[in-house]
Amino acid sequence: MGQPSLNGPNMTYIITGASRSIGKYLRKTFQDRGNKVIGTYHQTVEHLKDQAGCYQVDIADYKAVQQWIQYIKADLEKIVLINCAGISYNAFAHKADMDAWEKVIDVNVKGTFHVIRELLPIMREQGYGRIINFSSVVAHLPTPGVSAYAASKAALLGLTKSLAVENASKGITVNAINLGYVSIGMGVNDVPPAYQEKIKSQIPSGRFCSPEEILQTVDYLINTEYINGTSIDLNGGLI
Repeated sequence: MGQPSLNGPNMTYIITGASRSIGKYLRKTFQDRGNKVIGTYHQTVEHLKDQAGCYQVDIADYKAVQQWIQYIKADLEKIVLINCAGISYNAFAHKADMDAWEKVIDVNVKGTFHVIRELLPIMREQGYGRIINFSSVVAHLPTPGVSAYAASKAALLGLTKSLAVENASKGITVNAINLGYVSIGMGVNDVPPAYQEKIKSQIPSGRFCSPEEILQTVDYLINTEYINGTSIDLNGGLI
């Protein structure tokens, strides 16, 4: 099957969590390439509020996702779905606030599935789809205080594999990227510089992942149909 060009005018890039960090970077990059890009954000963000192709959607709310997909459905062709939306909550398990803990699962797992669930019928009908889920190194690297986030990212790996085998015959691939520490990733910018250096010392490559390296990995997964149902560790050798 021929591969669509990364700059193909008939492709639609849908990026959840497009208002900040990785999602924001990918949204702007694909737009600069001339691609048709649709992004979601949860809380009101002034620079996105009136921008074409950006929608305020609580992906944890299935009905809200249904309504949004119905609204944009007519404009969707050769869909590339990049699931960047996610939240974190830090607490030792025995001290965790259950509402906050469960909210991480609601957004990171259920929210991601809500979007996939509504787009899959369109992808299957069109015979093409790319779904890229962002997991994390913490899904397999023991890290204290992040049980909710780690559980949610591990769940995405199982979801990725199951969806891949269900949809591979329809020209749809589903893969995950297991991110290590990223220079624009969640929480890194909130870490004091001294502690950032301590984190870097634990990474064999001695640095954080760059946004450009994330983009290269996303492009690779979009353009390589035979990669399906797997995950790529983008972590600089951190295991």
